[in-house]
Amino acid sequence: MNKTAFQHGNAGRMRIHVLPTKRFKTFAISLYTGIPLAEDTVTATALTPFVLRRGTESYPETRQFREQLEQMYGAGFGFDVYKRGNYQMVQFRMDTINDSFVKSEGSLLEASFAFLGEVVTRPALEDGHFRSGYVTAEKENVRKKLDAIVNDKIRYASERCIEEMCRNEPYRLHPLGQRKDLEGITPESLYGAYKHWLETASMDLYVVGDTTLEEVAGLVNKHFSLDAASNDVSYKQETSVRKADEVRTVVEKMEVSQGKLNLGLRTSITYADEQYAAVLMYNGILGGYPHSKLFMNVREKASLAYYASSRYDGHKGIGTIQSGIEVQNYEKALEIIKKQLEEMRAGNITELEMSQTKAMIRNLLLEIDDSAFEMIAYDFNRQFSGKDRPRAELLQQVEAIRIEDVKAAAATFELDTIYFLKGQKEE
Repeated sequence: MNKTAFQHGNAGRMRIHVLPTKRFKTFAISLYTGIPLAEDTVTATALTPFVLRRGTESYPETRQFREQLEQMYGAGFGFDVYKRGNYQMVQFRMDTINDSFVKSEGSLLEASFAFLGEVVTRPALEDGHFRSGYVTAEKENVRKKLDAIVNDKIRYASERCIEEMCRNEPYRLHPLGQRKDLEGITPESLYGAYKHWLETASMDLYVVGDTTLEEVAGLVNKHFSLDAASNDVSYKQETSVRKADEVRTVVEKMEVSQGKLNLGLRTSITYADEQYAAVLMYNGILGGYPHSKLFMNVREKASLAYYASSRYDGHKGIGTIQSGIEVQNYEKALEIIKKQLEEMRAGNITELEMSQTKAMIRNLLLEIDDSAFEMIAYDFNRQFSGKDRPRAELLQQVEAIRIEDVKAAAATFELDTIYFLKGQKEE
């Protein structure tokens, strides 16, 4: 673990991070772009990569775009839109075979940079703005994705709990934007929003493969048409955590056959905190794994839930609990879930729970070495949070955690919001 480390530098306004290695037969390339979550930009920013993937200056037709990837020995290209802390992230990825394994006329790494650079900075245009047909089609695509969240009641309940819990914070916004804003977006307005995004986004480009920091810097300067940043594009972390004044209960009715009971909690501990390892243990024991208290006590022993688990967002400092229950079991289920929170606060944790959770976290950390993109994702935590936390160090910290440390971490979690989704006919 950590036998090699990322090398860091800059190419113009872009930060670059390179892990030179011959371990993999491919080049893994990942470009992270982030801007603060905001009501007036979230929908246009979410729509932008969907339009960018339709065509570029050299490959304006979507068919040409895809054929170029095939010409690069079936290079993989994709993107994700998500949120991290109070930032909206658009992440582009490419996976290209190393030249030494094929008979390529030119450098496939350079071809990948030429392709990605054009996707991001030289899109297909008409009359000085995005192609109307592409914008219309991708607006509908994003609309369907937002509708799919409503149709997936587990996801919907999870999102609604966060929305209610963070109702006065940017984090309430869904990274795919708001359905109501899609209609008003035009090819002209989206292109203007894209230009602003390109000028202001924080950008980190990662490469894992048989290359060097110097080579990557040269390729970025050659193939990415980026103006100098107009502002400070480093990520800024929250300095204060809003405490829960009193627990809010929100009940919503929809056409559902099964109730969704979600809880939102706040903690002062984030990824950069010294207690981070203890919170990983806390979440794992509470509801992160199949041996957890929520799974064993709410689902298995009491048979009150179809599913019961917990999550922890270390970049925001919140925890969530998700469960699916029969509507008539609401009070019983809520009582037993709260009981598990009390057990954690009291330090009523067994050595078996400790050892099983440490084993799960250990395996996850060790498995990162098997995937270039997982190695990239882990290092980006450092870049985003400002905290350098080598995996070997984190593993050592986890192994050293005692029950008392988990109890201390549990004391920082405060219940903020209870969200319950039930059927329209239920009383």
